[in-house]
Amino acid sequence: MANGSRLAAWEFFGSELKRRRENAGITQVELGSRVFVSGGYIGQFEQAIRKPQFDVAQRIDEALQTDGFFERLWKRLIKEQPYTEYFAHAAELERLATEICQFAPTVVPGLLQTPEYAREVFLASNPLATDEYIEELVAGRMDRARILKDATRPVYWVILHETALRIPVGDPGIMARQLDHITALMRERKVLVHVLPFAAGAHPEMGKMMMLMKFDDAPPTVYTEGVRSGSLLDEPAVVQRIQASYDLIRGAALSRDASMALIESAAEDHRRCASTT
Repeated sequence: MANGSRLAAWEFFGSELKRRRENAGITQVELGSRVFVSGGYIGQFEQAIRKPQFDVAQRIDEALQTDGFFERLWKRLIKEQPYTEYFAHAAELERLATEICQFAPTVVPGLLQTPEYAREVFLASNPLATDEYIEELVAGRMDRARILKDATRPVYWVILHETALRIPVGDPGIMARQLDHITALMRERKVLVHVLPFAAGAHPEMGKMMMLMKFDDAPPTVYTEGVRSGSLLDEPAVVQRIQASYDLIRGAALSRDASMALIESAAEDHRRCASTT
């Protein structure tokens, strides 16, 4: 489904939510209190600015007595979007965030990936997939990365563990060009990248990917990912603890200039490997 069609479908979700809420004689604030979100969130759902999570869609059905209508519609819209179900809501929140802070322990994050690097990542997980399917996945990832080109792009902090610079994803040429892409974004001042070197040793949240997102009109949210699963966390105490862990990792990471030098050195190492193969 094209991006425009998906947006129109979510606008239909929002318009139906507004129509059925008003028919029930319930205000946005009243409905929000029944489904455990703010009235402002309900307004954003109705305007297709924000998309509800699955459990919220289920509670809307209960509150409005709509016999599973919003649950079924949610499932259909999520199935037709270009991201895995567990990541779909996080991808939507990326577009709304004013600041994103991410720690990548082993793999270059999707927002920084080149098409050829992304292709190798997807092929590793889908070795029997058709070329068409892989290219759809790559296109979806590149579409996400466009937020870094927008004038209203979020402040994007990334901490890369040195492991992500060294693990060969694809051939050495692909790795060299991927790292060149990161340093180019750094020079263009579109991203803030720091490297946590091997020498830093043990660190908080060992081996765990995390992404903290901040918004103008909503509390901060954390996205973490496991094996074929992802979790969005917005409980204030949990977010605060993860922010503290992120700050400790950032404190142990190299400075911007030292990080760029290490990324450039790693790119040269991959280039040397490419020239000898």
